Amino acid sequence: MDKNAKIYIAGHRGLVGSALIRALTKQGYLNLVTRTHAELDLTDQVAVKDFFAAEKPEYVLLAAAKVGGIHANNTYPAEFIHENLAIQTNVIHQSYVNGVKRLLFLGSSCIYPRDCPQPIKEEYLLTGPLEPTNRPYALAKIAGIEMCWSYNRQYGTQYLAVMPTNLYGPGDNYDLQNSHVLPALIRKFHEAKLANNPTVTVWGSGTPRRELLHSDDMAEACLHFLQISPQTLQEKLPTNQPPLINIGCGEDLTIFELAQKVETIVGYQGEIVLDSTKPDGTMRKLLDVSLAKNLGWQARLPLETGIHSVYQQYLSSL
Repeated sequence: MDKNAKIYIAGHRGLVGSALIRALTKQGYLNLVTRTHAELDLTDQVAVKDFFAAEKPEYVLLAAAKVGGIHANNTYPAEFIHENLAIQTNVIHQSYVNGVKRLLFLGSSCIYPRDCPQPIKEEYLLTGPLEPTNRPYALAKIAGIEMCWSYNRQYGTQYLAVMPTNLYGPGDNYDLQNSHVLPALIRKFHEAKLANNPTVTVWGSGTPRRELLHSDDMAEACLHFLQISPQTLQEKLPTNQPPLINIGCGEDLTIFELAQKVETIVGYQGEIVLDSTKPDGTMRKLLDVSLAKNLGWQARLPLETGIHSVYQQYLSSL
């Protein structure tokens, strides 16, 4: 990508989008286009059409989405499928209409079947039933991958879908009802430490395993793949499969082990209590990152270092 290329980052205020902005700025890309939700509702077909016609971005990073943890997915399934389908349909189609050179679509590891073999290869997509607790979101993201692939095949576009594992980092959501597991644990242990509570309750059995990746690692992976020539990507990506790349660190740990790490980093002295009446979600979803490594990228930031970093950022936000 030329350093002066016009790059539109959809969802620039979120965990993923803000990391992409940091990575682009760090690498010297200055012609960045952003819109807040108040300025541009990506579910509005006419508004998105007008925006693309006026701005004519050369590259699009589609990080805008309605996201959340198990509780949010269970509570708002209609919003999760409707809003995500609308956002990605509008942005991907208008990228084609307006001649965008390359588009990067960001999904989630929950697109893969609940019980597929571990670690999860890209080719396992659509080989089995999805996890029920986030099926509406997963189906929307699968539709986005299929849309990228379909436009590539029919129109010769160069759209790429990347599937990050569970992300954390600056700008994360710390709401206890709607957040993902790591920010929820950080807040729970911090507040319990302040209140001198004897116990902290962790949802589920503690046995599901999770792979965690810092959002800055994810952003560097995205830019790395965008800077690979389309010809090289075509040679490296499997034939007759969606243009899909897993982004992860290749290692996981149990929820209980994660809670213990957070407990130590926060400095909480009490006891961890597991609430097995709450849902576990998918028991394991470790990504196979062989393809990403074959394309020259791998994660760099150790988990403990990353948790220390985001805990300090959480403290500074209080």
